[in-house]
Amino acid sequence: MDGVAVPPWLRRVVHRTPADPHRINPVLDRRAPTGTTTREAAVLVLFGGPVEADPLMSGGLPAGADVLLTQRASTMRQHSGQVAFPGGASDPGDEGPIATALREAQEETGLDPSGVRPLAVLEEIFIPPSGFDVTPVLAYWEKPSEVGVVDPAEAERVARVPVHTLIDPRNRFQVRHPAGYQGPAFAADGMLVWGFTAGILAALFAVSGWEQEWDRHDIRDLDTVLAELDNDLDDDHLTHGHGRPAAER
Repeated sequence: MDGVAVPPWLRRVVHRTPADPHRINPVLDRRAPTGTTTREAAVLVLFGGPVEADPLMSGGLPAGADVLLTQRASTMRQHSGQVAFPGGASDPGDEGPIATALREAQEETGLDPSGVRPLAVLEEIFIPPSGFDVTPVLAYWEKPSEVGVVDPAEAERVARVPVHTLIDPRNRFQVRHPAGYQGPAFAADGMLVWGFTAGILAALFAVSGWEQEWDRHDIRDLDTVLAELDNDLDDDHLTHGHGRPAAER
């Protein structure tokens, strides 16, 4: 990927090492214990938006910048209902993590891989529950295509989430899992982003130049936050006659 042009507002994200300056992001330090048998996987961290930076915004972040996220089906055995980057396990025919990330993203969301420009490959991160070593692949959506839920058994929602929504201090806090995990989280468009996905986003935002000061001492119980989101969705269903969107551009 040497020599690949990077939109100016993404340069820090692509060229700087993801960071945890406040030591509240345990995701970055996850490495498989010695001797652990792992499976290879990759996710696509796909940013879309104008090529041009906005000179009036911190880090040049344009108003139309977004990131592609999916919400896993609630029927899945692992990570059910969680918000995630498109991605999954490597296939024998994949020529590295970029190929895996693009193939899985196409299968999950229907995007056209030819419109995606890979920019960087980050260090693998171990996911203890599933035993995957996951490689995040940073990319720019040069020619956006239609996306949506391809297989309802795998995902119940596909969304292009505005980056400005994610970095809004009102939408940032930490969550504490009953099992002891504590880490960064984001509230975005009726979804809770936490765990691995939130950890990657938080680490990228920390070096992006876009980040705004937020209350890192705001720590919320994970189950309580999820219950509140479910209640909000139920209220929305009663008021507007519909539930959570199945897909969203």
